[in-house]
Amino acid sequence: MESSLFAAEAALQIQIPESALPRIVVVGAGFAGLELTKRLSKGPFQVVLIDKNNYHQFQPLFYQVAMSGLEPSSIVFPLRKMFQKKKNVHFRMTTVEAVDTATRQVHTPIGSIQYDFLVIAVGAETNFFGNEHIAQKAIPMKSISEALYLRNSVLNDFEKALSAKTTEDRQSLIDIVVVGGGPTGVEISGALAEMRKFILPKDYPELDAGKMQILLAEGSPRLLNGMSEESSQAALEFLRKMDVQVKLDAMVTDYDGEWVELNDGTRIRSKKVIWAAGIIGNKVPGLPEAAILRGNRIRVDRYSRVQGLDNVFAIGDIAYMEDEAYPKGHPQVAQPAIQQGRNLAANMLRSLSVSGWKPFQYKDLGSMATIGRNRAVVDLPHYKTQGFFAWLIWLLVHLFQLIGFKNRVFVFINWVWNYMTYDQSLRLIIRPRSPRHNPIHQG
Repeated sequence: MESSLFAAEAALQIQIPESALPRIVVVGAGFAGLELTKRLSKGPFQVVLIDKNNYHQFQPLFYQVAMSGLEPSSIVFPLRKMFQKKKNVHFRMTTVEAVDTATRQVHTPIGSIQYDFLVIAVGAETNFFGNEHIAQKAIPMKSISEALYLRNSVLNDFEKALSAKTTEDRQSLIDIVVVGGGPTGVEISGALAEMRKFILPKDYPELDAGKMQILLAEGSPRLLNGMSEESSQAALEFLRKMDVQVKLDAMVTDYDGEWVELNDGTRIRSKKVIWAAGIIGNKVPGLPEAAILRGNRIRVDRYSRVQGLDNVFAIGDIAYMEDEAYPKGHPQVAQPAIQQGRNLAANMLRSLSVSGWKPFQYKDLGSMATIGRNRAVVDLPHYKTQGFFAWLIWLLVHLFQLIGFKNRVFVFINWVWNYMTYDQSLRLIIRPRSPRHNPIHQG
C-alpha cells in the first residue's frame, strides 16, 4: 500500500533528471528570469526554467507587431534553442498554481517540482483597476498574442467600415481610443497616426482617412511621467502635430464595447479601446501574505530575498525593493529587471550563502520613447534629446537589445524597407483555427 502511494506521488512530480547539484527553479522567462538563467547556466547548478510560453518576448516592440510593422517571429526567441547546449538547464512550459515554501515545492498543472532555491520572475499583467466592463471589452497589449489580436482587430474593423450602413457606424469602426500616456500609449498613438497618413489612403482609398480620429487619454497632467518635463512636452507636441487628440487629466471610467466614458462626462463612440494604463503583478499563491504589497508586488530585501524566506527570491516587475534612491521601489521596466537578474546570478555564483553577497544597486541607463518616424524622446543620465537624433538612438538601442542575430537582421531590414517605402506587406488578418472546424476535415 505504501509503495503504491509513493508511486502515485512520484507520478505527480515533473520529470527532471536527478542531479547532485543544487536545484534553482526560475519562474518566468521575461527580462529578469532570462538574464538570471543565462548567467546561472555557467555555474554549478541545475536550473529549471518555467514559463507559460516556449519563447522569450521582447515587449518594447509589441506595438510594432500590433501596427503591422514587424513580424511576430522577429521579436521572440525560442527558449529551448537558447539553452540547447546547456545540459544543466531544463525548460518546462507550464504555469504555477501555487508555491509550498514548507516542503520547497512548486505546483503546476503538469506536476510538482522540488527546489533548493526558488526565483520568482513572473512579471506583470494589464491592470484594469477593478473595472470588469473595461477588462472584458478593452484590448490590452502585454503579450505577443495580444499584439496580434490588436492587429487583427484594427484591420478587421477597417474592412467592416467599407460596408458600414451609416456614417456613424463607419466612424465608430475607424476611430480608436488609447488609454495611458506612458511609453506604450505614446508609441502606439504615433504608430496609428502614421498608419492613418501613409497606409489607409493606399489600402483603403474608399475610406476618408482624414476622418479617422485617434484619442490618447492620460489620467495625469502630463505624458511620460517617468521621463523629464522636456521629453514629456516634446512628446505632446509631436503627437499634436500628427493630429492625435491628447486629453490630459482624463480618466476612462467605463467602456461597453461601443461607448467610452471619461471622468469629465465626455462620451466617445469607438469599437476599439487600447488599454495601456497600468500593470499589476501576476499572483503567486503560497507566499507569505505579509510579503505581498499593493499591485501584487513582492517585498524583497537588497539581495532580492522575499520577506520572511531565506531561499525564495523575486526579481523584475514583480519585485518591490526599497533603497535610498528609490524609496517606492524601482521602475517596472526592462533595465531594473535585467540588472536584478544579473546581480542575483553574480551573488549565487559567488556562494549560496548570503554572507559576502553584494546588495543590488540600480544604475539608471535612461529612458526613451518613439513617436513615429524621425520623432523620439531620450533621457540619458547626463544628456537629453528629442527629435531625429533621439529616434536614431532609440532604433540602435532596441535593435541591439533583441535576442538573436537573425532577429536583429530581420528587424533592421523591416525598418529600412518601411522607412524607404512608407509601406509594409504585413497587414494580414490571421485567425487561429482548429482543423476540425474546417469542412474539408469533416466526414
